[in-house]
Amino acid sequence: MIICGVKITHDGAVAVIDDAKLVFSVEMEKLGNANRHSRIEDMSQIFDILREYGYRSSDVDYFSIDGWRKTERFKPWHGQDVRVQLAPYRRGFVTVDPLQAHNYCISDFKYMSFPHYTGHVVGGYCASPFAERGEDSYVLSWDGAMFPYLYFVRPRTREVLSLGPVFNFLGDAYHTISQRFSPFDAPLQFPATLSLPGKIMAYIARGTVRSELLAEMQRCYEDAEKDLIEKIPLLDDEVFSEPLGRQFLEIYAGKLRPNGILDADALATWHAFLERLLLVSLERKLREQPWPADNLIFVGGCALNIKWNRALRDRGLAKTFWVPPFPNDAGAAIGAASCAWARQRGLTPISWSVYSGPELKPGSPVPGWTARPCSPRDLATLLFETNEPVAVLHGRAELGPRALGNRSLFASPVDARMKQRLNNIKSREDYRPVAPICLEHRANEIFEPGYPDPYMLFEHDVKADWKERIPAVCHEDGTARVQTVNREQNPVVFEVLTEFERISGIPLLCNTSANRHGKGFFPDVESAMEWGKVRYVWSNNLLFEPAKQA
Repeated sequence: MIICGVKITHDGAVAVIDDAKLVFSVEMEKLGNANRHSRIEDMSQIFDILREYGYRSSDVDYFSIDGWRKTERFKPWHGQDVRVQLAPYRRGFVTVDPLQAHNYCISDFKYMSFPHYTGHVVGGYCASPFAERGEDSYVLSWDGAMFPYLYFVRPRTREVLSLGPVFNFLGDAYHTISQRFSPFDAPLQFPATLSLPGKIMAYIARGTVRSELLAEMQRCYEDAEKDLIEKIPLLDDEVFSEPLGRQFLEIYAGKLRPNGILDADALATWHAFLERLLLVSLERKLREQPWPADNLIFVGGCALNIKWNRALRDRGLAKTFWVPPFPNDAGAAIGAASCAWARQRGLTPISWSVYSGPELKPGSPVPGWTARPCSPRDLATLLFETNEPVAVLHGRAELGPRALGNRSLFASPVDARMKQRLNNIKSREDYRPVAPICLEHRANEIFEPGYPDPYMLFEHDVKADWKERIPAVCHEDGTARVQTVNREQNPVVFEVLTEFERISGIPLLCNTSANRHGKGFFPDVESAMEWGKVRYVWSNNLLFEPAKQA
């Protein structure tokens, strides 16, 4: 059985599941140096991507398109405008089976659609280790325009049970309230706001949590709940979510008056308030349920928050906690395909690799550049001896928003100035951290807790005796967003790190994404050379460098 999942709107993508395996998920932003969060602009792009991977539209048994806020969209179809009907963003979370399909047809093109939230939940579960073991699991989904909502997935009975909201803040409340404070108070238009949560999470390292403001935030929250409590039982589940959330946020913001407090402190306190609210409310919600909390999955855009992920894991709300590497809308096409899969085959596992993005396009030196052989070990030596960043492009691109070694900039971590240099190269703010990519078996010697973290989804503390040795990857608050690597996960990067450790004694490198500012990952080596921000580009055992430099 072949299923094609599609996300049309922002973070547009096309994914194919063939016989229980994710063959690919191609995000539009990762094609041709496109803008971040690009959407599908022409429906024919779906069929072009299918053909590139050897599929005809007639080969596909089911097309499944991710639902969105409007049930109808106009999109070009082979040069003509057509009406594309979609399932809604959130309807069905209180009264209807979340796996209920909405079936539509354009001319002779038949497709199904599922609510956007269902895609997050089902995609996260079918990709999880719990699905592989046939185990029940709670799924917490917290996305931009929806409350954090809890589900219970029961694969044996093919049920996805809606357990209701955990509390009443929409996911984008994180950046909406933060935009009251500098440096995030400049007006931005969507989808530029999608980049704000990561920046805020980095910037709060400069602030201190203020207990008096934390208490004020809690009082405001309780007051806002009282103001809306009479409306909640009378609303259907569509009105219950975003419109109510906007009202709640407006009331909350109107009561919040952090006078005389530094903006950085206010931002740090706002983050801490939401984190505490999440932990306490979810713990209470889980205690109300009749099923044991053995497994918990976190999905939706908020699951990219490495601080909240660590707090949830450390709290021990479930025996096992898991986050997919594509929890946000970058994984929505996978979610749409997973919904169709679950309708046909039940809530059974899908095999996948995080390196299932677009293939690296074949490339050759651009004018003025040369190429020479360079093994992964030679690359490690180059990084150590030159102290120069290198764009590393090989294999297939990563799923989701994080560069995990296949579309990365690598650099030595021993010079504190390297962090600022990489931020300058990337045109990023000076408070932004640079992540370490580390050998898995060495991580717990350097970081706390230092557990395996192959998808860069949790915050770790840098141990005191390592802070001076690897200053470029140590954030202002002493933390790091670590990616761990073993031989099976990425043999090329494992070999580079192993050799770098042999010659330097340090089993990690700086790692940030290889892309132009505001664009997706480089699709080919020519793009990285034409970018001109680094002296070296490495790809598939070749080192590209300017001819004069060589």
